[in-house]
Amino acid sequence: MTAAADKKALVALSGGVDSAVCVRLLQQQGYETAGLVLRMSDAHGGTVADARRAAKELDIPLYVQDMGALFQEKVVDYFAEEYRRGRTPNPCLVCNPTVKFSALLEMADKEGFGWIATGHYAGLRREGATALLTRGASAARDQSYMLARLKQDVLSRLLLPLSGLDKPAVRAEAEKLGLFCAQKPDSQEICFIPDNDYAGYIEAHYGGCPPGEFISPEGLPCGRHGGLHRYTVGQRKKLGIALGRPVFIKRIDPVQNRIYLADAGQDLVKEIMAVGLSETFPGSLSAERAAGVKIRSRSPVVPCRLYPQDGGARVVFDEAQRLPAPGQQAVFYADDVVLGGGFIL
Repeated sequence: MTAAADKKALVALSGGVDSAVCVRLLQQQGYETAGLVLRMSDAHGGTVADARRAAKELDIPLYVQDMGALFQEKVVDYFAEEYRRGRTPNPCLVCNPTVKFSALLEMADKEGFGWIATGHYAGLRREGATALLTRGASAARDQSYMLARLKQDVLSRLLLPLSGLDKPAVRAEAEKLGLFCAQKPDSQEICFIPDNDYAGYIEAHYGGCPPGEFISPEGLPCGRHGGLHRYTVGQRKKLGIALGRPVFIKRIDPVQNRIYLADAGQDLVKEIMAVGLSETFPGSLSAERAAGVKIRSRSPVVPCRLYPQDGGARVVFDEAQRLPAPGQQAVFYADDVVLGGGFIL
């Protein structure tokens, strides 16, 4: 990295309060900054407009890049196919390494920026040549889970200025700076589905799945489901059936087009399998070890034993956990350091 590039940072700018304050903090640290906003889909017009306004207020250059085709292939198609297979995807975890951060790096290299930066609430610690991704200081806002599939090519050049802050502090900084986005609401969970009706979106763009049978805890047909894409393992509400007692979805069988139910209280598991492991640094998940694991984005980190095998891992919890949904990510930690993650079978 040249001396000039070492003081230049390209920021993923969304027009929200986090990325705007990220820019200001970097400027205060002496970095020359610019923004990059990615137009991922037709639903991102507002994001681009807000990013333009933020860049004007911050007085920085803004690059706008259309990532629609790649985003459709890597994220949207994957998202729909997973639901149609009876699995529950997390699109952000797939988007970050394949679309968002790859685009940031590509533009940074093209325009001579040594660093890239985002407004995620997570931390980085550098030990020799290795960049360690860590949890953010604010447990309530920590977003290290969402970054767990990033590798050293990204982490070694990444800056995360919000690592030591919480949301109220970031909003207060934005207010002090007079930024329009200071009280802008947080972005929705699925950025390309504005109304969050994911089942309706899949039906409109990919077609719905055929109805099939619910199978009771006793193993008998007990009703009809409306298509696998409308359900997720662990779901308790909006099943449309009445058995006279609480039940939840324990398993979805895409081959037989059946959804298997279990009685409330039977949702604990002692172990899971994770596949498609991604390491944040070489060897982080290559050996048997004690670790912490997070099996859904809003769950706590719980202790487990990790047994790597054939590109995946058997994960044995110290204490039984509520059944996670296949397709979600298991993210592994050593104290506050993110080791990587894998897709739950």
